[in-house]
Amino acid sequence: MTAWAVRAGKHGEREQWCLQEGYAGGGWDEVKDLSLVDSRDGVRALVEEAYPHDAAGRTANYAAQLWGLRCIREGDLVVLPLKTTSQVAIGICAGEYEYKPDAPLKHVVRVNWQRDDVPRSAIKDDLLYTLGAFLTVFRATRNQAEARLRVVMSGGTDPGSYGLSDPAPVAVPAADDELESFVVPTLETIRDRVQSFVSENFKGHALTELVAEILRVRGFVCDVSPPGADQGVDILAGSGALGLDSPTLIVEVKSEDSQVKAPIVRGLQGAMLQNRSDQGLLVAWGGITREAEREIRTDRLTMRVWSAKELLDQLFETYAQLPEDMRRRIPLKQAWVLDDEPG
Repeated sequence: MTAWAVRAGKHGEREQWCLQEGYAGGGWDEVKDLSLVDSRDGVRALVEEAYPHDAAGRTANYAAQLWGLRCIREGDLVVLPLKTTSQVAIGICAGEYEYKPDAPLKHVVRVNWQRDDVPRSAIKDDLLYTLGAFLTVFRATRNQAEARLRVVMSGGTDPGSYGLSDPAPVAVPAADDELESFVVPTLETIRDRVQSFVSENFKGHALTELVAEILRVRGFVCDVSPPGADQGVDILAGSGALGLDSPTLIVEVKSEDSQVKAPIVRGLQGAMLQNRSDQGLLVAWGGITREAEREIRTDRLTMRVWSAKELLDQLFETYAQLPEDMRRRIPLKQAWVLDDEPG
């Protein structure tokens, strides 16, 4: 058995279809049914027929990925990095290649999805990097990916390479070897590295300090509670010179990698009432459970949640205005790159 990563659109536009219908695969709408051929050369011929004017390197790339899809076997692990939620779905292949001409994705394999809510913070940096290839379909072989992902799928957290015994060497087919040679980091992977850095270096009260600095850039005056018990109030923030003007804001910060449950949300709601706050902000680094999400919907006009994704968005937007000592603690530099990620 092995592990495969399969994406679902440049912007994640086909992710819900994959999860709801139980499939994973790729578009390549112009390419005919791969069942018509039984070799990698045959797949490449279909790709060249579909895209006669494309460069040889691009058609070789497409052919390698489509042949990889043909190589996925029943029982293999399938991973879908979700762009729409910044989480990860993991499942087991339940049926080999199918051609579905009328579906959003034409070339697919059937998958029994076991989890669709794995926070990226539950997966260590090196494995996120492995899953961040610049491809739609590829075999994840590095860093004991399969064994570690099976632990995560079963409800645990990533044990890391050192938490597992060395696996027996696995022969990699030529098609997979070619796929591996195309693996390069994406913007998503680079973002994951920043997320891992913040997760490792801003546990507990340190994350509260970072959130307070971001809010100060946004114009709030912040009163930060000292480390320890805080009765659901990590930051009390307000507008105006003294921080007494509306909107006033109660902030609860949870730096754990695990998802925040509904009682924490109810505690924040109570703290908002007790302190007569206009708004509430829950910073939940590991995200929130579905039950907690339902609780927040009842206060959606006065309460917001920042998961790791939203907090990183805020960090990137305010980074240049953060105090110098905070920027030294999170050393980032900006670079402009061409956005030609495949769809």
